[in-house]
Amino acid sequence: MGKSSKDKRDAYYRLAKEQGWRARSAFKLLQLDEEFDLFANVSRVVDLCAAPGSWSQVLSRVLIRGERFGRAAWQDREARLRQQMLGIVAGGQDAATSGAAEPRRQHDDEVEQQQQQARADVKIVAIDLQPISPLAGITTLRADITHPATVPLLLSALDPGGYNTADAADQDEASSSSSRHRVDLVLSDGAPDVTGLHDLDIYIQSQLLFAALNLALCVLKPGGKFVAKIFRGRNVDVLYAQLSIFFERVVVAKPRSSRASSVEAFIVCLNFRPPAGFRASLEEPLGVGRRPNADPGHAPGISEIEVYDETLEENDVGTRAKSTRWIAPFIACGDLSAFDSDASYQLPKDYVSLDPVQPPIAPPYKRAVEMRAAQSRR
Repeated sequence: MGKSSKDKRDAYYRLAKEQGWRARSAFKLLQLDEEFDLFANVSRVVDLCAAPGSWSQVLSRVLIRGERFGRAAWQDREARLRQQMLGIVAGGQDAATSGAAEPRRQHDDEVEQQQQQARADVKIVAIDLQPISPLAGITTLRADITHPATVPLLLSALDPGGYNTADAADQDEASSSSSRHRVDLVLSDGAPDVTGLHDLDIYIQSQLLFAALNLALCVLKPGGKFVAKIFRGRNVDVLYAQLSIFFERVVVAKPRSSRASSVEAFIVCLNFRPPAGFRASLEEPLGVGRRPNADPGHAPGISEIEVYDETLEENDVGTRAKSTRWIAPFIACGDLSAFDSDASYQLPKDYVSLDPVQPPIAPPYKRAVEMRAAQSRR
């Protein structure tokens, strides 16, 4: 997050630093949770392309520390509003409600104990090529999500005592072992360094999304969720159709904290249900067809699956629409009372620009800054 004039007037930029978030992108995940209840019944999460760690920070504060943001905070506000409208604390009802106060407190204590026990079972792993500053309860890995060796590393991080990477002689064995180490939610907020050539940027982003999806298919449990950033382009509906092969519900979401001037959006995939016989593997990733020397008796990949229920057909040359295109529904996330990310809000008179919550550890421009500083000292 920079300190330019535009950034200063971006309400989410200021709120992120005031509320202790590492980046304004934390509000995007919180607004997605408001709409889709992403954190319900979730205890094992993988955050891909996690640096600088704002989404992992949300996971840490919600799932481990038990703070209430997103849908949980919205439900609390609604409950308080209903109590105010019903006038529960009216004078004539004090005697009637006092008798029920003790059972209610006992119930709240039991719920709190259950939540604490559930939080003790939470496991969150963040992966990125860039270093990530430590976060409470988060296991961080510096790894390439496109490399086959990342899956055994991830499984070992999820269950340090239950999986040994040395036991996996090849990727097939690692994939079969991963069935015992499934996760509930996979997130990916990664994006390439944009070039300004929109077609090229969209293509590179789609390849990054395929890499995240390949890894997610290796570790997601049935019924799991997958959320990833996408760039909307002319043929993005083909991508939606491919994702619908693996998930029961696929929705495109645009959080209110995401600038409308950006082609950025988020694909939310719910209820993971892989096709019969499908076996995920980073050795044979999606979208590259079948290897010439592949075993004819092996389980099929996406390039060999024929899909007829969504008016699509998959073969070795890619995706072909038979009649009509399958277009995912589009949802705008975030309450209308929330700030508009494209608006410039007037700064208060006593406004002081705060420093970032967590400065970058190894930014790409670090070497250039060091060289410039060395030249200025001469």
